[in-house]
Amino acid sequence: MAKNIHRATRVDVAREAGTSVAVVSYVINNGPRPVADATRLRVLAAVQKTGYRPNSVARALASGTSKTYGLVVPNIGNAFVASFAHALQQEALNNGMVMLLGDAGDCRKRELELINNLLSQQVDGLFYNSVDRHPYIDVIQASGTPLVMLDRVDPALNVNILRVDEREAAHQVTAHLLSHGYQDVGIISGPPEMFNAQDRLAGWRQALQDFGVRERAEWIFPAAYTREGGYHAAKEMLRGPLPRALFASNEMQAIGCIRALAEHHIAVPQQVALVCFNGTDQAAFHVPSLTTVRQPVEAMAKAALAMLAQPGNEVHLSEFSHQLQLGESCGCFLTASRDAAS
Repeated sequence: MAKNIHRATRVDVAREAGTSVAVVSYVINNGPRPVADATRLRVLAAVQKTGYRPNSVARALASGTSKTYGLVVPNIGNAFVASFAHALQQEALNNGMVMLLGDAGDCRKRELELINNLLSQQVDGLFYNSVDRHPYIDVIQASGTPLVMLDRVDPALNVNILRVDEREAAHQVTAHLLSHGYQDVGIISGPPEMFNAQDRLAGWRQALQDFGVRERAEWIFPAAYTREGGYHAAKEMLRGPLPRALFASNEMQAIGCIRALAEHHIAVPQQVALVCFNGTDQAAFHVPSLTTVRQPVEAMAKAALAMLAQPGNEVHLSEFSHQLQLGESCGCFLTASRDAAS
């Protein structure tokens, strides 16, 4: 038979300390009224003896703040998502807040469960990157909880949005690839139903048009934003004629692709040049190092927290510029070596 475990309350602490419950509250909340040092020490000793732990939800209801934010992401296994989550957490700590992480594991049902759980904990705000193009914005707005979306959504939804112009970023890195003179260029795109996948595909397509390079539908390979997605997309690509150059829609896809090519003794960039989107610090340490576009995650984290701190109901769109980071995978250094030899 299970024991009925008694959880200590403020009444227990007050009884042990020989004070009122109000005085216990003043000590625990550091106000609003001052407490004599001797009484304060007696209350703290009683807290330790009884094992009392404040109820964070009750405290939030009483004070109007929980000192916590919630962060919901599609999959923390994604290196870029992890790097951005880390930046947000550090910025929250710098501002005296705690960040509660919710990892949806690419599951819409779990995503909704996480949102409801965080809302029930009275978080002071939510940062949200949805699994797909149907985020649960209405659920969050109905709760009155401040929200910042960390991906592309319709501005008509009247929500704070923080993003990079992914179409332009994809265009720039693809244009850099094409500047080497490649004419046969493919893409490992993201899942077709996702807004960011559509933006990156559109940027790749526009770069091809700008350089007068013909788009070939058979060289468009939709895949999950994972190493496995890139690996299987490359395996599919290997069934037909290979493009001379390739844009992978994120860093993990690029790494998976390079693995599949290596298994068939196809060298990057000597036989297939490659660039990618959403690089992290890992890009420079891969072999070959990756040419990629990166998002300024530290600056974006600061802006995201600033959005939640703004008073009133006005919503904001904050858009950041991407950064092109050159590596070996695009063929830059091969070109430089040939020029030096000649």
